[in-house]
Amino acid sequence: MRTVAIVGRPNVGKSTLFNKLAGHRLAIVDDTPGVTRDRLYAPCEWQNHTFMLVDTGGIEPFSGDELLTSMRAQAQVAIDGADVILLITDCRAGVVATDKEVAQMLQKSGKPILLVVNKCDSVGQPPAEFYEFYNLGLGDPIAVSASHGHGTGDLLDEIWQRLPPEPVDEEEDDSALRVAIIGKPNAGKSSLVNALCGEERRIVSGIAGTTRDAADTRVKTAQGEFIFIDTAGLRKKSRVDNNVEHYSVLRAKMAIERAQVCVIMIDATEGFTEQDSKVAGLAHESGKACVIAVNKWDAIEKDNHTMDRQRKQLMEDFAFMSYAPIIFISATEKIRLHRLLELIKFVDTQNAMRVPTGRLNEILAAATARVQPPTDKGRRLKIFYITQASTRPPTFVCFVNKADLFHYSYQRYLDNQIREVFGLEGTPTRWVVRERESK
Repeated sequence: MRTVAIVGRPNVGKSTLFNKLAGHRLAIVDDTPGVTRDRLYAPCEWQNHTFMLVDTGGIEPFSGDELLTSMRAQAQVAIDGADVILLITDCRAGVVATDKEVAQMLQKSGKPILLVVNKCDSVGQPPAEFYEFYNLGLGDPIAVSASHGHGTGDLLDEIWQRLPPEPVDEEEDDSALRVAIIGKPNAGKSSLVNALCGEERRIVSGIAGTTRDAADTRVKTAQGEFIFIDTAGLRKKSRVDNNVEHYSVLRAKMAIERAQVCVIMIDATEGFTEQDSKVAGLAHESGKACVIAVNKWDAIEKDNHTMDRQRKQLMEDFAFMSYAPIIFISATEKIRLHRLLELIKFVDTQNAMRVPTGRLNEILAAATARVQPPTDKGRRLKIFYITQASTRPPTFVCFVNKADLFHYSYQRYLDNQIREVFGLEGTPTRWVVRERESK
């Protein structure tokens, strides 16, 4: 996916613009310089096409402060991986020395640069201070107000003109199922891809972090054709200590976005960890079909009840995604790999399932008769009807009299009733609650 990096000195409104273009309040915004430290990523859609937007911490070119140095390094990684760079400046402050230093640094990158003058809050003719920014030598500045949204459409048009052509992904042109293999380092992700291919396509080492990039491998099997995306292991933030690994994490997250199914690899010799939960959460929040694969099962001492005990424990550990099936495999010994492929195909069909509106409302009527909707201060929740709005993941729109009465616990109850009838195994669901006047 093409990438646009937002850079500039501290406190010029980079995160405000990032939130405005992304359409969500993802970055923390405050008047204190240096609030944004790590890079943030969000897809931005314009002209029916999508690109990845990257927010960075403020650049202080000559600061010796350890934190500011780290923020500068983070920004440099974003610049190196960007197709277009937005240099954000502050119209109220005018051109300062740091702006000139950052502009010179960006010019050395050889990337297309758009000079954005933020905080031009008046509509129409920009203020006199705006014209100072021609002195930076980056061409015509673009006047915007990130807080009010003025000029963002013109900015997006300019970004669109400078983006390179969308790369044509081979997998988009066929029916091959795209599967991201995700997990913490050294869980056996590359070994699984090699085992499914029947040859050494990926470097395998006992050293955690051998895989740096997200690479695609096409495999034809009896179960169909797959494209496996082997990703770098996702570490704890405190252990991501160099620029190469930071970029690997970005590529892994982008791999999840373009996959249809995520296989979450767990190391059976280590058991469930907090990092496994965070990795699974990325796939869950993206609405992807998921399979939990417990690898290295051959290395575990077992009795007749070991698998049942492990499955029960994992169901408790992954309570937030109890819908995901669990399978115990060994990539090196090729144990249950055929069953894994069958599960991948199955959860993909569940993720794309569409439930008829009539059948949904029959389930709703039976569910509300069995357990009455909640009340609050004499007001009772009324659910008029439910319909499915989209798939991948299945998204249900629920029309009610008062949205604040539709408690999460009752939503979960209805979700379980629908799953009981239609399965929806391996896929999360989304719920949208809308108020409507009763007739």
